[in-house]
Amino acid sequence: MENTKDLTEHTSRAGRKRRDSFGMFDGYDSCSEDTSSSSSSDESEEEVAPLPSSLPIIKNNGQVYTYPDGKSGMATCEMCGMVGVRDAFYSKTKRFCSVSCSRSYSSNSKKASILARLQGKPPTKKAKVLQKQPLVAKLAAYAQYQATLQNQAKTKAAVPVEGFSWGNYINSNSFTAAPVTCFKHAPMGTCWGDISEGVRVEVPNTDCSLPTKVFWIAGIVKLAGYNALLRYEGFENDSSLDFWCNVCGSDIHPVGWCATSGKPLVPPRTIQHKYTNWKAFLVKRLTGAKTLPPDFSQKVSESMQYPFKTSMRVEVVDKTHLCRTRVAVVESVIGGRLRLVYEESEDKTDDFWCHMYSPLIHHIGWSRSIGHRFKRSDITKKQDGHFDAPPHLFMKVKEVDAAGEWFKEGMKLEAIDPLNLSAICVATIRKVLADGYLMIGIDGSEAADGSDWFCYHATSPSIFPVGFCEINMIELTPPRGYTKLPFKWFDYLRETDSIAAPVKLFNKEVPNHGFHVGMKLEAVDLMEPRLVCVATVTRIIHRLLRIHFDGWEDEYDQWVDCESPDLYPVGWCQLTGYQLQPPAPQSSRDSQSSSSKQKKKAKSQQYKGHKKMTSLQLKEELLDGEEYSFLQGASDQESNGSASYYIKQEP
Repeated sequence: MENTKDLTEHTSRAGRKRRDSFGMFDGYDSCSEDTSSSSSSDESEEEVAPLPSSLPIIKNNGQVYTYPDGKSGMATCEMCGMVGVRDAFYSKTKRFCSVSCSRSYSSNSKKASILARLQGKPPTKKAKVLQKQPLVAKLAAYAQYQATLQNQAKTKAAVPVEGFSWGNYINSNSFTAAPVTCFKHAPMGTCWGDISEGVRVEVPNTDCSLPTKVFWIAGIVKLAGYNALLRYEGFENDSSLDFWCNVCGSDIHPVGWCATSGKPLVPPRTIQHKYTNWKAFLVKRLTGAKTLPPDFSQKVSESMQYPFKTSMRVEVVDKTHLCRTRVAVVESVIGGRLRLVYEESEDKTDDFWCHMYSPLIHHIGWSRSIGHRFKRSDITKKQDGHFDAPPHLFMKVKEVDAAGEWFKEGMKLEAIDPLNLSAICVATIRKVLADGYLMIGIDGSEAADGSDWFCYHATSPSIFPVGFCEINMIELTPPRGYTKLPFKWFDYLRETDSIAAPVKLFNKEVPNHGFHVGMKLEAVDLMEPRLVCVATVTRIIHRLLRIHFDGWEDEYDQWVDCESPDLYPVGWCQLTGYQLQPPAPQSSRDSQSSSSKQKKKAKSQQYKGHKKMTSLQLKEELLDGEEYSFLQGASDQESNGSASYYIKQEP
């Protein structure tokens, strides 16, 4: 089912409906006549003068609005109490704001209802129009509602980064952003549909001098993640008032929302004199166009409901000793990202950030069930209010068959180094756990006690068979201290008297992810996982993405899987209220080679635990200027199809 609806069907329905006295389609009115009023239209006793054709007409909740010229006097409808421009009112005496009010007032049934109302009796069913609130009351209620929303936003949203705008950043550099459909774990990631350029929406009209909040129709000119560049209808090729807006925000609605919500549609002041018949213009422009589904805002709200709650207890990797897990408590949930505080932290400063679908968190009892090392808490009793997170909330891994040929201790492979995510390193399986989990160590830099071993599942996209880097022209980081360069797997296996893990045991699935080189996104700095940064996809090797943090040097790049829950569409931070880290300014870039570089390294090493040399340091120490040589292999794969991308193992 498409996530946009065809307005042609909407138009046909409108055409089948009655037209009002001025030949306008109710389906495109910003508010249609009240059905209770139309029921007594044949009882009208008062002739209604036609509205001047020079004024563009927009209807609202039974009233007809024209764009005020600033000179007309004001009038109050004697039927419903609506306050408006006098020239826009009906009847020769300008006593009523609409046809329905004029006819309702003149009908005997309505007169009886008014009399009953004055006598303190409940109004009849036909007098439903009398229950309408005056404009002043509506505005007061709406202002209170807006103030409530603003207060909620202030308490929820992070302080925006001063000076950075995704819209300006994309426009000034002609960037493209990864579509929302690339991020299945993000809000609307699985139900975004075919929202694209050309889709029409109703948005607030900021080019207006009216004291009330009014709306107008705009079309999507460009899409960047959740953000859309919008242009008001009627501006044609004029981009002077184009503006960026988050499609999932509270101020964007499908066409027809104003009609059902009783909100006025008013053309922007800049083009108000461009057309004399805005009704006909809109019908012509919207016929055959697409808009958001009517339940779009509901879907957004539902997709931002997260099952993890504060005070839930989980098992999570110990950031100071990667080989073990610890108990932590959910302190806060923002956009599906969890701030976990280790249970023994009295001042709640010893924390760890990760997404709720991260492979680093598990239900209580997971470590024991698979044989993983676990640090017992000094707290022997659960604190009041804390409770174990249900096991079904956690991301499930694929079941594996370890009965036949399987991974064994001592087998060699290639793995992304969790302490230096820019590097894929020579690694060894140190222990085989239950349910397909493996403990892996990086050759040449392991601690004697194995405290820097780390756990990957056999289906993890972060481990690769011997030869993966070579055939895909990725720099493989050799063991620290290994001097026989360039590194050759065949020689290394023979020297260490070891064997390579069989290729068939690795995950070779390549999903149709939709990423392309150069796409912008928001990505977690996994060396400092509380930070979400402006980032770019710079390489694609099947399902593996090279993520570059804008404004930082390449040595801070990170290899990330295309389905990582730590990648988000442009506009995710704004939507969820998370703080976005902008690109490093030019001054910071110039000084990265000195103090700022060391500062970032120090932070990353401190956060993850053990200090470790970066790939750049290793390269300088081991190669002394030499470059690695590779076999002729496949170039970066931007096609998303599955492929056999592993090199054959040498005998």
